[in-house]
Amino acid sequence: MQTITRRGILGLGAGAAAAGLVGCGTSASVGGGKHPSGSDKPSPSGSTPAKARPIGDGSTAFTGKQPHQPARPQPLEPGQTPPQFVVFSWDGAGEVGNGLFPRFLDLAKEYGASMTFFLSGLYLLPESKKRLYSPPNNPRGASDIGYLTDEHVKATLTNVRRAWLEGHEIGTHFNGHFCGGSGTVGNWTPAQWRSEIDQAKKFVKEWRTNTGWTDLPALPFDYEKELVGGRTPCLLGQDNLLPTARELGWRYDASSPGGRQMWPVKRQGIWDLPLQQVPFPGHSFEVLSMDYNMLANQSVNSTKAPSYNYPGWRKQSAQAYISGFQRAYETNRAPFFIGNHFEEWNGGIYMDSVEEAFKHIAREKEKGGDVRLVSFRQFTDWLDVQRPEVLEKLRTLEVGQKPAGGWKGFLADGGSGTGGAGDKGAGPDAA
Repeated sequence: MQTITRRGILGLGAGAAAAGLVGCGTSASVGGGKHPSGSDKPSPSGSTPAKARPIGDGSTAFTGKQPHQPARPQPLEPGQTPPQFVVFSWDGAGEVGNGLFPRFLDLAKEYGASMTFFLSGLYLLPESKKRLYSPPNNPRGASDIGYLTDEHVKATLTNVRRAWLEGHEIGTHFNGHFCGGSGTVGNWTPAQWRSEIDQAKKFVKEWRTNTGWTDLPALPFDYEKELVGGRTPCLLGQDNLLPTARELGWRYDASSPGGRQMWPVKRQGIWDLPLQQVPFPGHSFEVLSMDYNMLANQSVNSTKAPSYNYPGWRKQSAQAYISGFQRAYETNRAPFFIGNHFEEWNGGIYMDSVEEAFKHIAREKEKGGDVRLVSFRQFTDWLDVQRPEVLEKLRTLEVGQKPAGGWKGFLADGGSGTGGAGDKGAGPDAA
């Protein structure tokens, strides 16, 4: 595992498989309900639209514009309050029979939200074909996360297909999740990252060839066009990933550890959208906005700690997310990023806590606040149409800092003036 630092832990390390952790993201359904924007309706779960045009071996297909996307974003008007963007993202994005993938798809559908699912390419590769994977600086077929059973590969395909049809983004969590030793992703060169990405895409685009299954529908998207960002294993190796990401035309990367709740910047031409430090109730330090980092601070990497701890830990984790959201919403309106895994660690309390936080945030939206539950790609779409001077001015607001004179005064000139920063502290200020 990564060494624990009490101001944020970087994520699952190389010991994850041995500890019984499925890895950075793998798997009780909640009811359906209303769905986000527009008149486009997705095909039934597990199906591909009739207008699909197969790509390659038919593992993927072009099906037209993705359903359930928000209206074309517009630049902020002078004096306009920025929306509060919130991105819920999932590492690994595999379904291993615990029902967590469909549970959160149902939750998102109920509240009209979009999310980002960072798919591990190996989750679409049968273990019998593992030698097709040649990981940089590691033996052929090696992986620090487990290969899925055929049943779970099929379930993952079903849920990834449904996710895209319901408006969610499919990014990448790469493949073998190497976080320790000489083969760690932290030491990979740009060329080795290119190899890893090419293989991750290949496993998605050729699952039909690799499995031999001909009775399952295609994934309804062109992955070469769909894939515009990812998150690295354990948040390692971003510096050498970025040149490759830029070469591939990626628009963002979500691999930075320990970001602050401020408006983002670009690194090497790529939007840097990090997990963030948020208040950790009962402590003077802050914790990274990811379920595993809650766990590491609560039970020191144990996924099966004594159950009498669970109610308090669940509440603490939920309140950490909620506190992070409220701090941004009531002050600088910086986007809020949350990372998770489809895991039942410590009795499933982290899944319950993230659902509680999600519902709290969604209720703020329902009360009329301009809260937008979006994918990373959708947020990037919004960033890309904003005037640079507006974004630059937004970046002058520190964590927990309200704009001087309210938003009407702060952005009255469209971001071109100096406009001083205001006081830190809570309290809505959407004047």
